[in-house]
Amino acid sequence: MTEKTRVAVLYGGKSGEHEVSLKSAASVLRHLDRSRFEPVPISIDKQGRWQRQDARRLAESNAESLPIFAEAPEIRLAISGNGTLLAAPVGGAATQDAIDVVFPVIHGPLCEDGAMQGLLDLAGAAYVGSGVMASAIGMHKDMAKRLVALAGLPVAPYTVATKRDYARDPAAVAAAAQAKLALPAFIKPCNMGSSVGVHKVKRWEDLGAALDDAFAYDTRVLIEQGVDAREIEVAVLDGDPPFASMASELNAGPQHEFYSYEAKYLDADGATVDLPAKLTAEQMSRVQELAKTAFTALECSGLARVDFFLDRQGGEFYFNEINTLPGFTAISMYPKMMEASGLPYPALITRLIELALERHAERRALKTDYQG
Repeated sequence: MTEKTRVAVLYGGKSGEHEVSLKSAASVLRHLDRSRFEPVPISIDKQGRWQRQDARRLAESNAESLPIFAEAPEIRLAISGNGTLLAAPVGGAATQDAIDVVFPVIHGPLCEDGAMQGLLDLAGAAYVGSGVMASAIGMHKDMAKRLVALAGLPVAPYTVATKRDYARDPAAVAAAAQAKLALPAFIKPCNMGSSVGVHKVKRWEDLGAALDDAFAYDTRVLIEQGVDAREIEVAVLDGDPPFASMASELNAGPQHEFYSYEAKYLDADGATVDLPAKLTAEQMSRVQELAKTAFTALECSGLARVDFFLDRQGGEFYFNEINTLPGFTAISMYPKMMEASGLPYPALITRLIELALERHAERRALKTDYQG
């Protein structure tokens, strides 16, 4: 009997997207191929405690959001003498769980931004998704836009404000934005996802309140020109060349100003989705190529969802952002787009784990010292 690959499903986290992670992890565990993989659920609570959760108990809960049971044993990551990654109980001699690959299902800061990837690299672990550099750049809206612009992708006008400059002279920050941009403008924390801390400003008098909230989540904030646009998304899966799914279009409900956090996760009628997006064949091909270019330019691995604005007036696609660890909930667009393009959710999870192991083997084969 072939030994199963042990997959640590890492979920929770300390970011503002904690609840989204619980939903994503529930779906990943539900669709993991148990004939090939043995799950090792590891949670991180809002205080930062790492705990080994019981897979059977989680399955019995059958919850839409994966629970974090407070009494579960606390663990730390450790490396055995032969280089195997272990989930080791804190201060105890209890059984240590060997891990073959980590599937991080944590969104936002301290995971999607490269912090978790650096930890896993130091531990010598195989893991799903991009490495440190692509994760950090992809999470940073300003740096991602700069690099994809160098690769030839159109980007809407924007400016960046720092928390320090804003505290020193809020009037100067507002004046700089007004000099470069027209209303409406969107205010976005540079290092957050899921539309957390994002505001649409239609009057310059409202800029201060929007910045105050955005700076609660990050020290750098994007002030971006609003575009009369359709919101188009493409899922990209690693490969040679990368595979781009058919695009989808998000339509925020009339009760929402834009596709906000509330529209995404809290309002059942917050948005409708066209999958595939109502694009011409030429537009579909164009946005798929742009998505693959962004994926390659940022040196992503595994997966990414690339978001675009389609200008209703000029017909131009503008790069909005890239998500290197997109949502994996039952209604998340990345798995839905892949399924609509011929790759069902369970097969997608399997392929992502295979890609993680392939990338890990490739990196381990590299020389780490000069041998002349």
